[in-house]
Formats: sequence, structure tokens, C-alpha cells
Amino acid sequence: MNSEDANRVKEFLLQLQESICNGIESMDAVAQFRTDQWDREEGGSGISRVISDGDVFEKGGVNFSHVFGKSMPASATAQRPELAGRAYQAMGVSLVIHPLNPFVPTSHANFRMFVAEKENEDSVWWFGGGYDLTPYYGNDEDCIHWHKTAKQACDPYGDSYYPNFKQQCDEYFHIKHRDEPRGVGGLFFDDFNELGFEKTFEFVQSMANSYLDAYLPIIGKRKAIAYSPEQKAFQEYRRGRYAEFNLVYDRGTVFGLQSGVGRIESILMSLPPIVRWTYDWHPEPGSEEEKLYTHFLKPRDWI
Repeated sequence: MNSEDANRVKEFLLQLQESICNGIESMDAVAQFRTDQWDREEGGSGISRVISDGDVFEKGGVNFSHVFGKSMPASATAQRPELAGRAYQAMGVSLVIHPLNPFVPTSHANFRMFVAEKENEDSVWWFGGGYDLTPYYGNDEDCIHWHKTAKQACDPYGDSYYPNFKQQCDEYFHIKHRDEPRGVGGLFFDDFNELGFEKTFEFVQSMANSYLDAYLPIIGKRKAIAYSPEQKAFQEYRRGRYAEFNLVYDRGTVFGLQSGVGRIESILMSLPPIVRWTYDWHPEPGSEEEKLYTHFLKPRDWI
């Protein structure tokens, strides 16, 4: 890994942020992204872009950051303890989109690169990320399209990647204290460098560029469906699960807090705008709300 390679990754991530924001904006006739550039005293900078109060998107954030540190946080070395104490740089795009309509799923994506550095030793680099879908009122057609798109992005690089990354996604986005999946999954990978830099970077670009292909058609089909106040309340109740996962388990959130990035607005921009926790709530038997639990929140082969 040299500085030229790192700059190529940074250029791609900035282009990815721009293309995703343009794609999301194209679906909303009212709202546009607000751009907020920031610098970090300890080293690094970022660009946070936030959309809110639209006719399709209640809140969404697409964040780019490139930060440096003298010692890798514990969250980044949990899987690689031999790298503890190394200096690091980390760059990535992370996004969460919270639609207004409960029939449009929330989506999350994140693509990042870490470089761990130590004087007189070769740097160690790897990529991580993926994307996942969180419906409130599920639709089989949407889930199949989402996973087919993910598989098509992976297949040119080997038959094993999609099933492996799908399984890792199912395992990672699991709310342990509730023994419940966060959504219907997608792709998740970490510590990924096995194809060498060029091929690995190419693969990551393929997955990242497929996010809009996976998500925009779902938005287009569901954004105009009429919904009731009760269905909106259920969406807000389920958003509580999203908040719980992000604050307790999400490695990106934990890394941001542990690394002292100091940009809490950007770290927590993934949280939904309105959330409710209703004490001891249970869905009515046979309802669409119950179907979310019995049919969609069950890891399965959607293809």
C-alpha cells in the first residue's frame, strides 16, 4: 500500500458519496442534501451530507471521513490484536437512509479502508463494508431484487463471495440482546485483502456501485403507497431496534467514539429522527406487523 493507492481509494470514495447523494436526491421532489465539511484536530477531515424533511426521505446521511491516529482503537484491533498500538489511517463512506413512508425500507451502506502503520515495517491494509436492508412492511419482491443485485456484484470475483458475505451480514446485523435480525441482510465483509490490492479494490468498487441499483427501484415502487398513522407508529417502534444496534454493536459507531474523531454529529447521523419504545408491545396474530417477524426477520436464501 503506497500513498498513490490510498489517494485512488479516497478519490473513489468521494465520487461514491457524490453519486449516491445524486441518486437519493433524484427520488425526492422536495429535499436536497446539506453539505458540512469539517476538520479533525488530531488529523483528518470529512464531508457530511444530510437530507431531511423531504416528501420521500425523513432523514438520511451520507458521510465521508478520512482520519489519522497514533494508536488504533480497540474496536479496530478486536479481530487483529497483533496490530494494537500501530498508527493508522481510516477512510470510508457510511450512509443510512430513513424514508418517510413505512412501506419503503431503511437502507445502510458503508465502504471503508484501514491502513495500520509501524516504523520499519510494511503497512497492513484491508477493506470492509457492505450494505443491508431493513423493511418495516416487508415485500418478497424487494428482498429478492436486493439480494440478486448484491450477488451480481460479487459473482465475477468468485462463486463463494456472495454466500459468504451474506452469511457474515446475517451474523453481524443481529441484535443479540433481543435475539433478532435487524433486517433482511445483504452483504458484509471485513479484514478483506485476499485478492491483492488491485483486484480487492476493484471488487469493493463493484459492490459499492451496486448499492443504488439495489435500492432505488425499491424506493420507486413503494414511496407513493398510502399508509395509516398506526403503520407510521409501527415504523417508529421498529426504528428503535435500529438505534439499539447502532449504539450497542455497530463497529463503525464504536470506532468513531473510541478514536476521538470528535464529530459526534457525523458519528450519530445514522440514527432515525423519530423513534418510539412501547412497553411490552406485541403484534396482533395474523397481522402484517406479525409477518415481519415470522417471515422476513428470518435469515433465508432470498434467491
